[in-house]
Amino acid sequence: MSTSFASQKLIFDIETIGVEFESLDKISQEYIEKYTESEDELEEAKERLSFSPLTGEIVAIGILNPDTNKGAIYLRQFPISLLRSKSPEGDFQFPNEIEEGIKIESGDEKQIIEKFWETIKPYNYFISFNGRTFDVPFLMIRSAILGAKPTKNLMSNRYLSSQKYDATHVDLLDQLTFYGAVRKKFNLHFWTKAFGIKSPKEEGITGEDVSRLYKEGKLLEIAKYNLGDLKATKELYNKWNQYLNL
Repeated sequence: MSTSFASQKLIFDIETIGVEFESLDKISQEYIEKYTESEDELEEAKERLSFSPLTGEIVAIGILNPDTNKGAIYLRQFPISLLRSKSPEGDFQFPNEIEEGIKIESGDEKQIIEKFWETIKPYNYFISFNGRTFDVPFLMIRSAILGAKPTKNLMSNRYLSSQKYDATHVDLLDQLTFYGAVRKKFNLHFWTKAFGIKSPKEEGITGEDVSRLYKEGKLLEIAKYNLGDLKATKELYNKWNQYLNL
């Protein structure tokens, strides 16, 4: 992706998985168990481990320039120790591009996070859906935990008029709900359907499937889902920018 124009916009989105519950220390396990009252609730709690950077990890970071339609999916490599125990059905090798103009680069979690921060350096206008509540805090905390230095502060201020000049962050969920004035926020699927945009979930995969897909080694499926989120966010941004960016 070209990074020569500082005024270019960039859409971003991440996919996460939770760590194995058994990998947590005993005190952490007991803390989580304390807030559950049944086996079903405990299973639900385990599935929600992917929502926190303290109990989750990043497996994909997608970026898309909405003006050029070029971008990248930074995909976390499948651990070699697990790869040896998997069947050949997993997507352990994938093409350099997922489609024309969208490259795939792989590495461990720290490496893909560093690729993201390095790539976004020249950009000053960022677009996400629910990025201020989920993607950016998750990225920044995981960066600190892994020893990777963020290059932009995408959390400088919630309001566009008060954000840093080199890191304007348009969180579409904030904008479309007028910073919470709309009581029910809804997810990306609802917003895309309302505006007549193809939802990435129409392909039969949701964010809840990412952990399972990663365990199965279906990395390319995760990349495709991530790209679908980027494309849907682009179309939703165009609607907001045309009609509501006053």
